[in-house]
Amino acid sequence: MFLCVAACFFVQAVHLEGQSRTGNKNLVDDAFSDMDKTFSSMDAEFTQEDAYYLGRAVAANILAAYKPYTQNPALTQYLNRICQTLVINASQAVSFNGYHVIILDSPEYNAFATPGGHIFITKKLVEAATSEDMLAAIIAHELAHILLKHGIAIINDMKLTDDMTAAANRAANLAGNNAAAQRLMLFRDSVTKTMDTMLKNGYSQSQEFEADREAVTLLQKSGYDPMALQDMLKILQQVQKSQKGGFNTTHPSPVDRIANVEKLRYQTQDTRKYRVPRFKNK
Repeated sequence: MFLCVAACFFVQAVHLEGQSRTGNKNLVDDAFSDMDKTFSSMDAEFTQEDAYYLGRAVAANILAAYKPYTQNPALTQYLNRICQTLVINASQAVSFNGYHVIILDSPEYNAFATPGGHIFITKKLVEAATSEDMLAAIIAHELAHILLKHGIAIINDMKLTDDMTAAANRAANLAGNNAAAQRLMLFRDSVTKTMDTMLKNGYSQSQEFEADREAVTLLQKSGYDPMALQDMLKILQQVQKSQKGGFNTTHPSPVDRIANVEKLRYQTQDTRKYRVPRFKNK
């Protein structure tokens, strides 16, 4: 239901945008000025609620491109319980409306997360995991992107790219000093930019490496095997040649990612055997 509402919210946003165009060229300078102020203060103004609504719109768009896997609701619940275990043990993991894991019915090996707390994992990637700890590693990596605000960083970077020029040109057509309309336009551009990053371009290599390191920390704090991320990456390395699109497009190579995290060492008690029955019954 929350995803349907998200789609409605986005349609309403586009409709309102059309209503807000007045062609008042005398106030173009004011439009540019106000938009620049909005971007320059984005770090302070972009609230958890903003991130949630942005993420909800992105989630609606993702589900327009991928079908959700609904044949095994218990599996989805299982992944969400793993996610909550990680969230409880994370620092500053507060979200406007919590965190939600959704399985996508796709033959790709891939996963991504929205700034609003929605974590998407393809069915193929879930099937590739051979332990609960590996599933936790997948979720921890995506959760790390949210906690590290990588999605918000993409939006902030818009003011430093050509996308900013395009946004400015559209803002010039808005109604003078209409801050609400400008924010609406910024919202739409943010959704588009976030979608392009998640499905086409991927995060930067440094952001992916940072998310992997944070994921290892989350695994250790939650009682999972920190080496599970490496184990998962080794599986991805094995299927890399047969994989078209998916993680090959949106993530650095598994070899580079393994090299990034293999130097990390954590002392943790091995409790994997207690999770084996739960994983087999998922």
